[in-house]
Amino acid sequence: MNATEFSEQLLEMEQSLLKYACRFKLGDADSRDLVQETFLKAILSRDKFVDTGFLRAWIFTIMRNTFINNYRHNFLQNTHSDHTDESFFINQAKSSGSDNPDSAYSVKEITQSIEQLRDKFRAPFKMYVEGYRYREIADTFNLRIGTVKSRIFLARKILMNQLRM
Repeated sequence: MNATEFSEQLLEMEQSLLKYACRFKLGDADSRDLVQETFLKAILSRDKFVDTGFLRAWIFTIMRNTFINNYRHNFLQNTHSDHTDESFFINQAKSSGSDNPDSAYSVKEITQSIEQLRDKFRAPFKMYVEGYRYREIADTFNLRIGTVKSRIFLARKILMNQLRM
């Protein structure tokens, strides 16, 4: 398929692509932008398309992947991270009451309850709370992932029962 035929077939799909873009819950302007970006990517990648009669599917796949990539990019743009040691304060509301003596007592009580857990529950639970993934915890203790998940679940259950008011 030559460049002219390719472009003509793209233009014939414009209305279908706009309808498909609306399924992504985009506004009219964003839908048009997505179609335009899809056209650009398709034209730039025309040499990679093998003429097997599936141009429509190829273009719609480009559009879907473009939408997903843009969504992920926008999501990451709205995420703010602080690389200091106190990064856990970034998303904390100002009126959290963490300076309140009652909340300090709660933290002490929770910490004490965690320390009272049996070691087989405490160690995986603490690692999980620190941000380790199940696979990392499983590798550390030479356990199966299912065992790690079970122990963390049971630790949560035990803590909820102990801390019930």
